[in-house]
Amino acid sequence: MQCEVLLIGGRSGVGKTTAAWEVSARLQDRGVAHAFIEGDFLDQVHPAPPGDPNRTLITARNLAAVWGNYRELGHTRLVYCNTVAVLEADMITAAMGGGVTPIGALLTARDDTAGQRLRGREIGSALDAHLERSARMAGHLDEHAPDWVHRVPTDGRTAAEVADAVVRLTGWADR
Repeated sequence: MQCEVLLIGGRSGVGKTTAAWEVSARLQDRGVAHAFIEGDFLDQVHPAPPGDPNRTLITARNLAAVWGNYRELGHTRLVYCNTVAVLEADMITAAMGGGVTPIGALLTARDDTAGQRLRGREIGSALDAHLERSARMAGHLDEHAPDWVHRVPTDGRTAAEVADAVVRLTGWADR
């Protein structure tokens, strides 16, 4: 059976994780079978594995292991959330075993919106670094996201509104 992966990406402070949890809740409410993986948890190791400074190989190995368990249970749909998820579709679909159709949602937000959200969650010395990386990544993602990736603005929208827009992109609730 054909598998699909919803890739939710975006800069820090755009609301990726919150939207992904809402997407999962919306799908559950509609009885749509799926698995959800927060990609940030797949590469949380320090120091980086030898020969894998960007932690891509460990991410792929961990994703293959976790998805393998979900696939064994019969799942064919995955919601995957990570800043660069929409740029790593090839790695992600290969780790899932190939033959997987990606659906991309790049969440976007203005600098002031992302900054306000980051200020609300970041405490301590990391705020300035997060703000700088977030702004840099916004430009990188916008420039490099493939044409098949849908841009979903989050400015002035609730997590539920963003999730509804993302769920519509998948068509999963209609099948």
